[in-house]
Amino acid sequence: MLEKFNYDNKIVRNFAIATVIWGLVGMLVGLLVAMQLFKPEMNLGNQYTTFGRIRPLHTNAVIFAFVGNGIFMGVYYSLQRLLKARMFSDMLSSIHFWGWQLIIVSAALTLPLGLTTSHEYAELEWPIDIAITLIWVVFGINMFGTIIKRRERHMYVAIWFYIATFVTVAVLHIVNSFQLPISAFKSYYIYAGVQDALVQWWYGHNAVAFFLTTPYLGMMYYFLPKMAQRPVYSYKLSILHFWSLIFIYIWAGPHHLLYSSLPDWAQSLGVAFSIMLIAPSWGGMINGLLTLRGAWDKVREDTILKFMVVGITAYGMSTFEGPLLSLKQVNAIAHFTDWIVAHVHVGALGWNGFLTFAILYWLIPRIYRTEIFSKKLVAFHFWIGTLGILFYAIPMYLSGFLQGLMWKEFTPEGMLKYPNFLETTLQLLPMHIFRAIGGTLYLTGVIVMTYNLIKTAKSGALLADEPAEAMALEPAFAPSSSEKTWHRALERKPMYFLVLSLIVILIGGMVEMMPTFMISSNIPTIASVKPYSPLELQGRDLYIREGCVNCHSQMVRPFRSETERYGEYSKAGEFVYDHPFLWGSKRTGPDLHREGGKYSNAWQYNHLMDPTTMSPGSIMPPYDWLGEQTLDTTTTVAKINAMRTLGVPYAPLYEQKANADLQKQAEEITANLAKDNIKVSSDKEIIAIIAYLQRLGTDIKVGNVSMQPSN
Repeated sequence: MLEKFNYDNKIVRNFAIATVIWGLVGMLVGLLVAMQLFKPEMNLGNQYTTFGRIRPLHTNAVIFAFVGNGIFMGVYYSLQRLLKARMFSDMLSSIHFWGWQLIIVSAALTLPLGLTTSHEYAELEWPIDIAITLIWVVFGINMFGTIIKRRERHMYVAIWFYIATFVTVAVLHIVNSFQLPISAFKSYYIYAGVQDALVQWWYGHNAVAFFLTTPYLGMMYYFLPKMAQRPVYSYKLSILHFWSLIFIYIWAGPHHLLYSSLPDWAQSLGVAFSIMLIAPSWGGMINGLLTLRGAWDKVREDTILKFMVVGITAYGMSTFEGPLLSLKQVNAIAHFTDWIVAHVHVGALGWNGFLTFAILYWLIPRIYRTEIFSKKLVAFHFWIGTLGILFYAIPMYLSGFLQGLMWKEFTPEGMLKYPNFLETTLQLLPMHIFRAIGGTLYLTGVIVMTYNLIKTAKSGALLADEPAEAMALEPAFAPSSSEKTWHRALERKPMYFLVLSLIVILIGGMVEMMPTFMISSNIPTIASVKPYSPLELQGRDLYIREGCVNCHSQMVRPFRSETERYGEYSKAGEFVYDHPFLWGSKRTGPDLHREGGKYSNAWQYNHLMDPTTMSPGSIMPPYDWLGEQTLDTTTTVAKINAMRTLGVPYAPLYEQKANADLQKQAEEITANLAKDNIKVSSDKEIIAIIAYLQRLGTDIKVGNVSMQPSN
């Protein structure tokens, strides 16, 4: 018996509008960030728009606002039609939409204010993390409620990827968000040092995997056959692609930490699974491209399909390059350089961007019952967007190669050829200019798309409730002959599918993390490593607030080129009191792990107030407000207590004298600065951050490192 119902296109329209708006905002901020790396004046002379503060704003806006809304747009449209059912609850759909936008606005307000955890792609503080969890649960209930009331017995391949996305993102977010709050917008991660780094990059790598990849693969499996009017190339390949991808991907996170203080066995495990990841990734790309077999004439004529082809190709390139970068010989040159920036943006601009644009161009005319306003503008967008990707990526690849090689080059006499880090920075400026040109071209295409979509919508009318009809789902009896494979049977049982997906993705994380957390000898302690003083702890939080970790690493790798430049390589035991870890992922400026004592207090002061006075040609912005703003010492007691709770061995009741010790150390630094005719009050923020910088790397003495097992 046929049942009549309506698809909810209003929620799809809402997410589409949000996708476009946040795409424009995120990419505009990204262009500003790119310009700051060759023209420091673009930091706009205030503390709220410096590179360190708005770089995470850009990444969050693009990943969670632009791509996030794009995911929900595609899922809400395709899920209803694949299941032949309206979304489970219009109210939950509305809560999901407005809750997600509120989270994005919260990020846009807090990150420029310096309210950040410093974890890459997870910078938002604990109240916003809780909101993300709640809204994600709302999305899950709505999705699984729809699956349960479906009128189509078998779940199509796209839904497999949606299920894996939901369950894995939930696990990643929860595990990576274990923090101890000390105020409304300040917390410390419960993990420290090596453990924190492992959890963060288990999360960071798999946020790319299960937020930027799996939901888009699901949308590829739905929208590409619809656009091409061709069936998916191989059902068997889609099964192999799905299960191998979600199993292998979760193991690969440690390849972000090669040559670091992470135990070697964990690094090697990450490398091995990263290499294996080529197979399922390319299996998905091949399945997508071969879906277009026999339809290449249509591809030549249909610009929307061109977007899909370039996007899927960019996915293939990016997923080949990831395993390549996990090879230790390649990683030794590429890590911390602009090569990584190029790699990430081929995926973001090509895979996520172009697939989102194709879906918008295909979907909007259908829900508005009209034709696209201008096919010529669609073609213009495609070509200028493609040029934008090339102008962005190629200079960044060249910049990365140049950086990596210059950092490692020695003279015939065995001396570093470029001992001054700034020499490398100045060589890269022309390539950063080209990168900004590429970003401008890409953004221009998005602006043109926005105009085209607005005109398209105005030429039609939204079909908010699209009529549909389908047979009611009959009770399941014995499977037919076509349903006797284990996977065909599994496709009929969504909760079993959910549980099996959860088990598959948990295996890798548990194998990698449990030994690091439970076997004490994996992280040996160093007797000379002591907790930060109260002033240094406050300075470290200022370092986090200003986003210094976005430009400076704190991890000297065991290469002669690095030990000659920075000092003794970093030991795992040096980070046991670091909540959070601050190893960084990019060196726009030099590594700072051995910064302590390298320069005088006066040099540090002048460098912070105006970097060009100490380093002519520096692209670092001035931090003059640090010399004007008074340090908030009312938080010292709470911070000491929180650190003790997390295992940092501050003496009992030390918090009662912490501010007195803080004041004493601050006055010593102030007196030292006065000897160089620098007059600054001891209660200013700049004194605290100088104290922190002067502490870095001073706990150990080369050749006299006492290693002891952890308790």
